Amino acid sequence: MTSPVIEVQDLTKVYSGGTRAVDGITFSIQPGELFGFLGPNGAGKTTTIRVLATLLRATSGIARVAGLDVGTHPADVRRRLGLAMQTPTLDTFATGRENIELIGRMHRVPAAELKRRTDELLELMGLAQVARKMAGTYSGGMRRRLDLACALVHRPEVLILDEPTEGLDPQSRIALWGELERISKDGTTMLLTTHYMEEADRLCNRVAIIDNGRIVVDGSPAQLKAGIGADTVTLQLDAHGPEDLARQQTNVRDQLHGFEPLEAVTPESFGVSLSIRGAGRALPDLMRSLDRNGDGVRIVGLAVSQPTLDDVFLKYTGRRIRTEAADQPIILGW
Repeated sequence: MTSPVIEVQDLTKVYSGGTRAVDGITFSIQPGELFGFLGPNGAGKTTTIRVLATLLRATSGIARVAGLDVGTHPADVRRRLGLAMQTPTLDTFATGRENIELIGRMHRVPAAELKRRTDELLELMGLAQVARKMAGTYSGGMRRRLDLACALVHRPEVLILDEPTEGLDPQSRIALWGELERISKDGTTMLLTTHYMEEADRLCNRVAIIDNGRIVVDGSPAQLKAGIGADTVTLQLDAHGPEDLARQQTNVRDQLHGFEPLEAVTPESFGVSLSIRGAGRALPDLMRSLDRNGDGVRIVGLAVSQPTLDDVFLKYTGRRIRTEAADQPIILGW
């Protein structure tokens, strides 16, 4: 079996104020894998990658990149690593080409190779036409692609991306997903942090869900969703005010009592959500059960959806991923 490109064992980071941002996490990433850290803001994702990128020292535990300990061999780790943080770190008064070449020179890429590599990356990222314009004039999506090009200029063994599509419009986000998929197919090992469910689902071979500094579950997106077991059936109810809505929600619960495929009934502002095993097969019996009481339940809309990573997160944490944490430390240095 090949050795992991990234290996983390019992990693903990406690800041001086006492905040335990990362609490004994363990995971590994194999060569060529695109691994996703999925969790809300403040969950510990960024702290973990700052440790791996040698920007923070861990309080305890082991972290290795390309077989090198990040604490004892930081310079060697940096040479093997490409890093794109949540906010692009570009010189806005330099051109796109100059930004890439600057990073290449910092990594001591030979001049002839650097020119070829810069041309290649500008073309790959769709920036060739604006290569001589200042980066400060670029759109948000163009800046993200330029930042990614800078991270790739020295052909790193591993690429770490912190919320690479945060704040982008949907069109720019989808375009960047395409770039990341191409990079992954070329064999680059990648660690991606995100709180976008669809991003993790589309891009990642494996996902670890992290919450309050701990990994609560990991596996492929398909495995994690299959572990939920039930589909979601949403019923939109024709209700005349809150009291009528509450009455109909109670009627739904009563009329489905003993309905074997049903796992849960959740009241919603529009009606109810039902967790049902094999919803497609169960729908005819479901509707017959709800029709027993005539006008007791007035359904005006019905939708069926399969489990999502948001459902996985809810199962293992008890809340939705969009819940934010507001007590995270301000990181100024080591």
